[in-house]
Amino acid sequence: MSGTASAPGEVGTDDCLSNYSYIFSPDILKNKVAFITGGGSGIGFRIAEILMRHGCQTVIASRSLERVQASAAKLSAATGQHCLPASVDVRQPETIIAAVEETLQEFGKVDVLVNSAAGNFLCPASGLSFNAFKTVLEIDTIGTFNTSKILYQKWLKDHGGVIVNITATLSYRGQILQVHAGSAKAAIDAMTKHLAVEWGPDNIRVNSLAPGPISGTEGFRKLGGLARSAADYYKLIPLQRVGTKTEIAHGVLYLVSPAASYVTGTSLVIDGGHWLSGPNNMSAMQALWQTSAKL
Repeated sequence: MSGTASAPGEVGTDDCLSNYSYIFSPDILKNKVAFITGGGSGIGFRIAEILMRHGCQTVIASRSLERVQASAAKLSAATGQHCLPASVDVRQPETIIAAVEETLQEFGKVDVLVNSAAGNFLCPASGLSFNAFKTVLEIDTIGTFNTSKILYQKWLKDHGGVIVNITATLSYRGQILQVHAGSAKAAIDAMTKHLAVEWGPDNIRVNSLAPGPISGTEGFRKLGGLARSAADYYKLIPLQRVGTKTEIAHGVLYLVSPAASYVTGTSLVIDGGHWLSGPNNMSAMQALWQTSAKL
């Protein structure tokens, strides 16, 4: 098997990379400031790290202040850049407003917004409570709109900037046990296009990025990645391996960098071709859900 579950140097936990080789210029984001929701763990943590390694200062926001404080300390120590932790519930605009105002007081600007906060779990539509469906849309879709609108009003409208929304490929074909998350992410992809058109004249670029199966993430663990045989799972992906958090972070780095200065209103899929070829295995997913529901 030519592919591996982790690229060299990748870390499965919420810790910084021990070794990093630059693909982009190390100072491509020098003096920039990024506001990252969901930045305390998983993909959001690695996005923050990679942006900081390229000269960017960051704010990482999450509902758990303790988590982002610990993550901010790790990020600053590893990169030498300032990372501000912020307690934010993206469903509550007043918490976002407070964090953005603190950000502007601390850094004086915001150049980049990465909407990475999300919630997900496996559940059939027939067993999904009304409140559970609503909650996922509130965190993913409404949270993305809330944060984007507040940043727009507080800074981006008058100064321009870049927004990247983390979405998914779930809605491209429809997938069992994921109507809540697929609906939420599809709405974000639509929102991306609308905001790109409406805010383009304000010199704001808006794009989305859809990761595929990514090792070392809570989503990969919860949604069945580790429940399958690795060799069998790789065969479902044209590139014959799962992706890494660093690869997703490099995609975000590209979208927020000058290299993507004429890119807006689009979705960048980083999944090794998985959504094009992976089977929608209903019986296997149903069995996985039934097993996890008993735990």
